[in-house]
Amino acid sequence: MRILLTGGTGFIGSHFLNQALAAGHNVLALRRSSASTPRILIDSQPDWLDRQLDEVTARDIEGCDVLVHLAAHSVQYPFDSLIECLRWNLMAVLALFEQARLAGIRNFIVAGSCFEYGRSGERFAAIPTDAPLEPANSYAASKAAASVALCQWAEEHQLNLEMLRVFHVYGKGESSARFWPMLRKAAFAGEDFPMTEGEQIRDFLAVEDVASLFLGRAAELQISDPRVRIFNLSSGNPCTLREFSHRLWLQWNAKGNLLFGQIPYRPNEVMRYCAGADSLTIQPKSCSVAESLHRI
Repeated sequence: MRILLTGGTGFIGSHFLNQALAAGHNVLALRRSSASTPRILIDSQPDWLDRQLDEVTARDIEGCDVLVHLAAHSVQYPFDSLIECLRWNLMAVLALFEQARLAGIRNFIVAGSCFEYGRSGERFAAIPTDAPLEPANSYAASKAAASVALCQWAEEHQLNLEMLRVFHVYGKGESSARFWPMLRKAAFAGEDFPMTEGEQIRDFLAVEDVASLFLGRAAELQISDPRVRIFNLSSGNPCTLREFSHRLWLQWNAKGNLLFGQIPYRPNEVMRYCAGADSLTIQPKSCSVAESLHRI
């Protein structure tokens, strides 16, 4: 399979790239420049294409079977302006997808986000894929806009598209400014870790498992009839951030203390993101969050 990949130097994308190449697939991976490097060490190199998303032409990407879109702009707090998020998460993506269509690509798999649901997540014990999209920040708003636009674009052109709204991913290669790496750093340094009260309910996914599922879906997409589908991607085992932190702290034999309530919640914090029964569920290799982290 010849895969056109965006976000190949990113968090999920680096793991996807490693797994795809190890499985023997041919990958054409977009990156902004030759200075961009994957978040994790990759065992072999794909064919790199140094372009911005909206600079790619159909000729650049001829011969690809599927486009796997994992790139995203301004994924962590503080988020970029709505204009810039819409530019890179919607308009530039549409430009790329149109060139891919002209190049003969008929299969598309897209990483969405649970944050697209925003405030509506708090009204559902388990969020279905047809829940209202009520994003609470500029990044989430641009991803929600892209979901609507890309699904309509694929319907218009009778193409095969899957939108996978990913819940909370953690693991190796994650930005050092995000929760899991900061928690891990404090644990192994023997330091206390100040955090919120940790009442947020989240559904955590190991990044290797997420990458593996995307790769599997890309392969399956080749044999299905043209259709547009949306799935939530979750573990099916939500827990509070407090529980998640405590399990990890014990797993890592941390000597410091978890200081709950020392940091306020973010503005517009959505307190509950739990996927519904219509989600694609990743079953971790181990039976608990703490045990699954042991392999990272």
